Order: sequence, then C-alpha cells, then structure tokens
Amino acid sequence: MTFENTYNEWFLQSDYDLGTAEDMFKSGRYIYCIFMCHLSLEKVLKGLLIKKTGEFPIKTQSLVYFSEKIGISANEKHYEFLYTLDKISVPTRYPESLSKLIAVFTKEKSEDILKTTKEIQQWIKLQ
Repeated sequence: MTFENTYNEWFLQSDYDLGTAEDMFKSGRYIYCIFMCHLSLEKVLKGLLIKKTGEFPIKTQSLVYFSEKIGISANEKHYEFLYTLDKISVPTRYPESLSKLIAVFTKEKSEDILKTTKEIQQWIKLQ
C-alpha cells in the first residue's frame, strides 16, 4: 500500500464509521452513535498523523493525544469536544450500567455530539 493509500484508507474508514454513527442515531441507539463518533474522529486523526508525519499511529484511542501529536491548532471549542469525547468513549464501550448511560445520552445530547463530530471530522480532513 502506498503512503497516500494508507492515510486515505483511514479517511475512508472514518467516513464509514460516521455513516454508522448516523445510522445508530436514526435507530435510537445513542450510546453506539457516540461510540462511532469517537471511532470516526480517531481514524481521521490517525490518517492525518500519517499524512503529516509519515508515522504510523500507536495503539491508543486518545483523540487529544493525536491532535497534540499532529500539532493541529484546534480552537477551544473543538479541543474541549475532543477531550470530552475521549472521557465518554470508555463508558460507551464498556458501560457499568446500561440504563444509567441511556438516561444520560439522550437523543438531544447524542444529536449534538453527532453534529459536532461531523464538523470536526471535515475540519481535520482540511488540515
């Protein structure tokens, strides 16, 4: 696989995961919507890391780590969102109490996360 194909593959997978997040939202599976939002941003950041540095990403899921490693100049709102999504991604993967998580991540909250994820994903691709 060529260098360009490598980061383009990450971008393609990010788009696919974002589409899955949209499908999870439409079906009312808001926890999985959020999980897929995180995965989408993780993959687009890994692709950008390869594109910018030529390095293959380490095995971590931290959005903040990758954004700092790449050195992208995220505004405060974007950085806070990445930080928050990092914090909530673990409980959406491994919930201690599914019913409590469902109560926290309402349709409205999930919709906001999905919308912001779309904005940030597009912004990252333009870096």
